[in-house]
Amino acid sequence: MKKLLVLAILVGLVALLIPITNYFYTPVEPGVLGSLGGSEAQFSKVASILEQKCAACHTEGADLPFYAELPVVGTMVEQDLLSGMKHMDMVAALTPPDGRTVISEATLAKIEHVIEQGSMPPAHFLMMHWNGGLSNTERQLIKNWISKLRRDHYSAAEVTAEFELEPVQPLPESVALNEAKVGLGNRLYHDTRLSGDNSVSCATCHDLAKGGTDQAPTSTGIGGAIGPINAPTTYNSGLILRQFWDGRAADLEEQAAGPVHNPIEMGSNWDEVIPKLEEDVEYVKAFAALYPDQGMTGDSIVDAIAEFERSLITPDSRFDRFLKGDPEAITEQELQGYELFKSIGCTNCHVGAALGGQSFERMGLKEDYFADRGDVKEVDSGLFNFTGKESDRFKFKVPTLRNIAVTYPYFHDGRTDNLKDAVVIMSKYQEGRLLTDEQADLVVAFLKTLTGEYEGEPLQ
Repeated sequence: MKKLLVLAILVGLVALLIPITNYFYTPVEPGVLGSLGGSEAQFSKVASILEQKCAACHTEGADLPFYAELPVVGTMVEQDLLSGMKHMDMVAALTPPDGRTVISEATLAKIEHVIEQGSMPPAHFLMMHWNGGLSNTERQLIKNWISKLRRDHYSAAEVTAEFELEPVQPLPESVALNEAKVGLGNRLYHDTRLSGDNSVSCATCHDLAKGGTDQAPTSTGIGGAIGPINAPTTYNSGLILRQFWDGRAADLEEQAAGPVHNPIEMGSNWDEVIPKLEEDVEYVKAFAALYPDQGMTGDSIVDAIAEFERSLITPDSRFDRFLKGDPEAITEQELQGYELFKSIGCTNCHVGAALGGQSFERMGLKEDYFADRGDVKEVDSGLFNFTGKESDRFKFKVPTLRNIAVTYPYFHDGRTDNLKDAVVIMSKYQEGRLLTDEQADLVVAFLKTLTGEYEGEPLQ
């Protein structure tokens, strides 16, 4: 009996020691997160809160407390780390993307969502971290910081004051580009001479009459070769952070060169392509005028194609008109769908003017998508195939939801061409929510308001 009492006392002391220790535990060196985030003055205070309250589970290589080596408790710590890193690597998330000076809209939306939902930190975490919860003052400070960043850097000039802080913003009406290069790129985009047997062009897999896709599960290349992955839309691709599902291309120029050299896409190379194009007098004149220092080269070809692709914006969707102040542009049902879309957490990833393209997310955050699908292929490894980092396995670039009603089938594997099914699948595997038929219909109704116009005509 005495032994049991002593054991109970020891267990109780350890149980008390853990939360007491956590008052003095810092998972990352103070100031580490504060050195990120751009130059916003408010960020140092926000970073200090995130270091104390969030970094333990959302920072790769964070210092672990002594009890991480204990049985049972250590298993809980390990699971929290795995779950936390699936959702966000805080150091990576708070670092402005390449070529930018401000934290991405996707990061802001994720932080805002968990604050508003009160879902972080989880209850079991607070059992061991008595000081781990956010106070109302801290929550408001973070929300104010998010609002300031949105207002200063992401709110569209045309949006009404009512919607300037919305996670979704309207597309720009136009983009400043070299129109002569756009015209040249347009012709190259549709030219089958970029392929080895003169049968395949960029437009073969990215048909502007089919939403900038081929509306097939996976694409067909040279000689009838079937590709392994779904073709993303080229509409609004200039707003996307990186190109391809696995992000292996840093920009549209790098992306445009990829298919030319891919043996099952265009199956060619510049040494074969350029002599064919040089037989065209109009091409020779255009390249001489636009690229006097280099003429027609692989670099100048992809530069022109990329300039054309940046012109492929699709403004004036009904939802954009609503954000700009036309309350009649969408129905009450569609507005309810938008509010549900936000509350589910869809805007954690599908955010900004493009409603996507700003982050790479694990396919199957809440449930195992690939186990349920039944097989795993090489392309399913996603970002891992580019970075080689195990933590990037099954992560994919978040696709734009612009014109989603006409860019079926959906997901990197082209699993379904039914938009309602796609909504239900994403809600289940990414947010852990099973939508009712009515809820799914509401979200679909909203998504259909995102179909825009190209050259003054609605996409079909």
